[in-house]
Amino acid sequence: MTTVLLSIPDNASARVRHGAELITQALAACGLEGQLSGPWSIDSYRAADAPKIVLGDRTATPLIAELEEHEVLLYHSAVPQGEGYYLASVPGALTVVSGGSDSGVLYGCQELAARIKLAGALPEDLAFGDGPAMKLRGPVVPLQKTKIEPPRRTYEYPITPGRFPWFYDRGLWTEFLDQMLEDRCNVLYIWTGHPFSSLMRLDDYPEAMEVTEEEFRLNVETFHWLANACDRRGIWLVLKFYNIHIPLPFARHHGLDLHQPKPLPLTSDYYIQSISTFIRRFPNVGLMVCLGEALQGAIYGVEWFNETILAGVNEGLKDLPDKELPPIIVRAHAIPSDKVMAEALPRYANLFTEAKYNGESLTTYTPRGRWQDIHQHLASLGSIHLFNVHILANLEPFRYGAPSFIQKCVQAAKYRLHTNGIHLYPLFYWDWPYTADDTSPRLRQMDRDWIWFAAWFRYAWNPDHHPELERRYWIERLKERYGSAEAAEAILDAYEQAGECAPKLLRRFGITEGNRQTMSLGMTMSQLTNPDKYRPWKELWEAQAPQGERLDEYVARELAGQPHIGETPIDIADDVDRHAAAAERAIQAASAQVTQGQAEYERIAADIRAIALMSRAYTHKVRAAVSILTYKARAAGDYTSHIELLREAEPQFRASLEAYRELTALTSETYLYANSMQTPSRKVPFPDGERYAHWTDCLPMYEEEYANFVRQIAALGEGRLPQQVAEAAEPIRPYRSATFALLSPHAETYTVEPQAVIFKDSDIIVSNVAEELVGLEGIRFSHEQASKDGVSVAFEVQEPVRVLVGYFNSGHPQWLKVPDLETNTHADDRGGLAPVLLNGLKVFFQPNVNVHAFRYEPGRHELDFGQGSYVILGVIRDDETLRVRDLEGAGSADTLDWLYEA
Repeated sequence: MTTVLLSIPDNASARVRHGAELITQALAACGLEGQLSGPWSIDSYRAADAPKIVLGDRTATPLIAELEEHEVLLYHSAVPQGEGYYLASVPGALTVVSGGSDSGVLYGCQELAARIKLAGALPEDLAFGDGPAMKLRGPVVPLQKTKIEPPRRTYEYPITPGRFPWFYDRGLWTEFLDQMLEDRCNVLYIWTGHPFSSLMRLDDYPEAMEVTEEEFRLNVETFHWLANACDRRGIWLVLKFYNIHIPLPFARHHGLDLHQPKPLPLTSDYYIQSISTFIRRFPNVGLMVCLGEALQGAIYGVEWFNETILAGVNEGLKDLPDKELPPIIVRAHAIPSDKVMAEALPRYANLFTEAKYNGESLTTYTPRGRWQDIHQHLASLGSIHLFNVHILANLEPFRYGAPSFIQKCVQAAKYRLHTNGIHLYPLFYWDWPYTADDTSPRLRQMDRDWIWFAAWFRYAWNPDHHPELERRYWIERLKERYGSAEAAEAILDAYEQAGECAPKLLRRFGITEGNRQTMSLGMTMSQLTNPDKYRPWKELWEAQAPQGERLDEYVARELAGQPHIGETPIDIADDVDRHAAAAERAIQAASAQVTQGQAEYERIAADIRAIALMSRAYTHKVRAAVSILTYKARAAGDYTSHIELLREAEPQFRASLEAYRELTALTSETYLYANSMQTPSRKVPFPDGERYAHWTDCLPMYEEEYANFVRQIAALGEGRLPQQVAEAAEPIRPYRSATFALLSPHAETYTVEPQAVIFKDSDIIVSNVAEELVGLEGIRFSHEQASKDGVSVAFEVQEPVRVLVGYFNSGHPQWLKVPDLETNTHADDRGGLAPVLLNGLKVFFQPNVNVHAFRYEPGRHELDFGQGSYVILGVIRDDETLRVRDLEGAGSADTLDWLYEA
C-alpha cells in the first residue's frame, strides 16, 4: 500500500487535525495510507521519499512560510486570508494546503479530500484557491416547541430530555454537523427563549434554575460536547435569547411577570451574572440577542444591550486568556438598531447585526423599499450584517428545492441589501428535527430538506456561479439520489417550477409575510376581497414583492380604464397556473426514470401535486374575487343590481373549492399538519393554529363559505336582502361599563362624550364619539409623558373586562402604534389586535382614533405599552357584544362579507 505523508503543526488546532483526518479517510478510500509525519523545512522535505502533504495556516506554519519566501509556492489567485485556502502541487512531490486561518486549512483539506475521492489518487498539478463570499453561514436549530406550555408563555421551554430528546442525541448531532461542514457552514445558531436557567447555576439566584440537578448536569455536559464538536469543524456555536424574559420560578419568587418591558436593577443583575457565568463556562460559544418584542426596545434597547448584556459579556471575558472574541449578534427586530450599535461598537469588537430577508416567508429575489433601506443602513453601521431567512410560513410543510430561485435570493442579499452572512431557518422550524410528513418513523429535516440547506450555503460561499454550470451541478447531485440523469433533470425542473408558486401567490394576495398566516391552508374570500379587516402587512407588497397591484387596486384601474403597473393579480394567477402545470409534467416525466430512492421520489411527487392543487385553489378564487369586487364597485350599495357578476364568479369559486377538496384528500394521507407553529398567533386563514392545523380542519369552513355565497346569490336574485345588510341599519346601543379601581396617582378618570378633554396636560378635545362609547368612564394622563417616555396605568377589576384603547391614525412618532404579530408574537395575547370601532373617536385638529378592546381577567393589572400617546376610553364587561363598524367610509355591509359568512 502506498503511503502518503502528512505534516501538520505540532500545536495544530482541533480544526486542522480534523482536516487531516478528512484527507486520511479519502486516501484510505482510494487504497492509500495517510501517515502523520513530523514538521519539515524547505531543506528537508525532499528527503522523504513518498508523496507528501503539508497543511497549515500560512502565517504560522514554517514550511509554508519558507515556500512562499523562496517563491516555490506562489498564488495565482487571491492570497489565502481568513477562511480562504489554496491547494498547490510544488516540486518534490509535495502538495500544499495553505489556509488563511485554521478554518481555511480545514476547508482546504475538505476540498483536497473531495478531489482525492474523485480522482482515486492524490491529484497532481494542483493550483486552486477559494474562499467564502459571506462571513457567517449557518442554520438555525430551535430549542422550542409547536405549542405553548401554560403558565409559561411563547418561546419559554426549559431544556429537558422530555421536551427535547433529540438535543442529547450525539449521533444525530454528529450527522448534522458533518453535513454542515460539507456545506461549509461556520456557525450554528440555537434559538431559545431563555436558556440560562437550564445551563447556569447562580449562587445569588438559586431560584432561577428551571431544571433538576440531574438535568442541569446533563445539559452542561451536552452543551460542552456540542461546542467542542462544532469547534472541531470550524463552526461557531451561537446561542440566541429573548429580552427581557425571566425564568418562571424566578418570576414567581420575585412577584414579576415572565416578560419584562423595561430594565429593573434585579433583572439587570440577574442577566449580568447569567451572561458572565455563561461566557466563562462556554468560552467558544457566541450569543445572539433579540432586544425587541417583550422589551420596549425603542426606549430601553440601548441601555439594556450596553449596560447589561455587553457588561455581562465583558465581565465574563475578564478572567479568560486572550482568544478570539465570541460573536455577539444583535437581531434588528422592533428596535432602533443604529442607536444600539453606535454605543456598542466602541465597547466590543466582534459585533454583528441581523434582519429578516423576506419577513417570515420567501417571496422575492428583488426586495425593495423600506426593508431594503433598513438592510443597507444596518450594513453601513461598521459591523457585519447578516440576512435571516425566517420561518418560511408560505413554504411549510412542503419540500422546497429551487436552486435558481435561492441563488438569486443570495445574490440580492449581497448586492441589493449589502449583507455579508446568512442565518437560515429550516423549512419546518418549530418541529425540528422532524418534518410534518405522515410517515413512520418520522422523517428528519436534515435528510428530507438536504437541498434546501445545500443550496443556500453553496451560494453563501459563492453566489455567482454560472447558471448553466449550476444546472449541471444540481443534476449530478440529484442523480446520486435517484439513479439517472434523466430522472434528476426532470425532478430539478419540477422543483424549479413549483418553487415559483408560493412566493408569487403570497406576495400578491397574502395578508402578511409573517407567521400569522399559514399560506398552504388557503385564504377565505373575505381575506381576498376585504383584507383590511385582517390588518394586512403592507410591507408584504411594498417591500417584499416586485411592483404590482392588489386586487382592489386592479379592479379600480380596470373599471377606470387606467393602465396597469407591475404585477397584476391576473398576471400572477396565469403565471402560477403555468408553473404548477409545468411542475406536474416534469415530475410525471421523472417517474419512469427513477432507479433508486423511490419512496422519497413518490413523496416529492405528492408534494408537487399538492402545491399545484393549492395553487389552483388560489388562482380560481382570485378570479372569482375580481368578479365580486367588480360587482361591489358597480352595485355601489344597490346589492340587488349587477348580480350577473356574482353568477360569473360562482364557477371559479366552485373550482377553487374542488381543488381544495382534492388537496385535502391528498394531504390527509401525506401530512400530519400544515403549520409548524400551532398557537393562537396563527390567524389566517382561521384563528388558532392548533385548531386549524390541517386541511381537513379548514375544508368545512370553505364548504360553508361557498354554500353561503350560493345561497346569497339566490336570495339577491329574488330581490331579498340578507339579514346582515338589514341589521346594519339597527340602532346602536351604548356599551355597559364595568367597575374598576384606578391605582395610578398620575392618572384620573373622565366621562367620554363630545367636548371631553382626553389628556391631563393638553387641550385635545373630543369633537365626535361613537354612540357605543358615550358615557363610559375613560382614563387620562400626561400626553407629553406618554409621547416621550411612555406611561403605565395600574388598575384593578373584580370581573373579566375589556379595556378600550384608542390609537390615533397617524404614523407620527408621538402616537402609540398598534402592536402587531409581525414584530411581537405576544401582541395578541389579550386579543384586540383588530379594531372594533374604526374612526370611533374624532378630536379637534388631530387624527381620528381607532378603538381596540383588550381582555383582562380579575385582579391587578398595569397597562405599559411603551413610547407613544394613546387614549383609554373605558372599561366594559367582557361579555359585551362588540359590533365591528367604521364610522367613516365603508360600513360593514359594504365589505360584502355577508356574501360568504353565515
